[in-house]
Amino acid sequence: MAAQHRRRGGSDRGVRNWVLGGWSALALLYLFIPVFIVILFSFNDNRGRFNFTWQSFTLKHWAHPFANPDLTAALKNSLLIAGLDTVIATALGTFMAVALVRYSFRGRGTVDMFVFLPLSTPEVVLGAALLALFLTASISTGFVTILIAHVMFTISYVVVTVKARLEGMDRHIEEAAMDLGANEWTTFRKVTLPLIAPGVGAAALLAAAISVDDYVITSFNAGQTTTFPLFIFGATRQGVPAEVNVLGSMLLLAVLVLMGLNVLLQRRLSRRDLRATQALPDAVPVPV
Repeated sequence: MAAQHRRRGGSDRGVRNWVLGGWSALALLYLFIPVFIVILFSFNDNRGRFNFTWQSFTLKHWAHPFANPDLTAALKNSLLIAGLDTVIATALGTFMAVALVRYSFRGRGTVDMFVFLPLSTPEVVLGAALLALFLTASISTGFVTILIAHVMFTISYVVVTVKARLEGMDRHIEEAAMDLGANEWTTFRKVTLPLIAPGVGAAALLAAAISVDDYVITSFNAGQTTTFPLFIFGATRQGVPAEVNVLGSMLLLAVLVLMGLNVLLQRRLSRRDLRATQALPDAVPVPV
C-alpha cells in the first residue's frame, strides 16, 4: 500500500512538472513572439514603404543599417541620453540606497515613499507634470529636458535594485573593516562597492533599457529632439523602414551580451568568495 502510494505521488509530481513546464514555455513564447517577428522582418525584402508583409529573404538591410540619416540621428540621441542617464541615475541611486539602508535620519520614511512614487505614477502624469515644470521655469524643451526627465524616473529603479542587494549583505563585514582602521569612504570603496557591484550593474542595465525604450515621458519633453521611439512612432504613419528592425535587433543583441557578461561576473565573484572562504583556517577553540 505504501509503495503504491509513493508511485502514485511520484506520477502526480511528474504530471505537475510537465504541466508547469509546458505552461511556462507557452508564457515565454507569448512574450517573445513580437521580438521574433521584429528580428525576422529585419531580413525581409520589402517592396513598399511598410515592412509588414513578408516578401523574400535578404541581407541588404543588415549590410547598410545606417542608410537612413534621420533614423541614425534619432538612435544616436537615444543612446547618448541613455548613457548619460545611466551614469547619473546609477551614481545618485546607489548613494541614496546606501543612505536609506545604512543610516537612520529624520524623514527617512518620507524619502523612501518619494522614491517609490515615480514607480506607481502613470507615465502620462509624470510627463505632463514635468512639461508644466519646464514651461513654468521658462526652460526650452529638448535634449536637456529629456535627460532630466529620464534621470528623474530611472533613479527610482536604481534605488530599489541596489537596496535589495544591500539589505541582503552582511553588515558585519563593513564593521570589521572599520574596526581595522578603515574610514567610511574606504570601507564603501573597498568593501561595500565590490560586494554590491552585481546589483549596481543590474540597476545600470535596467536604467539604460528603460531610457532607450521610453516614449510617453519623452514625447512630452522632447521639443525638436527626436529619439529612437519617437522616430518609430512618427514613421508608422508614413512607412517604417526595415532599418528600424535591424537597429532594434542590434539593440536587443547588445542588451543580451551585457546581461550575459553581468551573469558571468556574478558567477566569477561568487566562485572567488567561495574559494576565499574555503581557504580560511578552521577556528581553533580557545580553552577557558
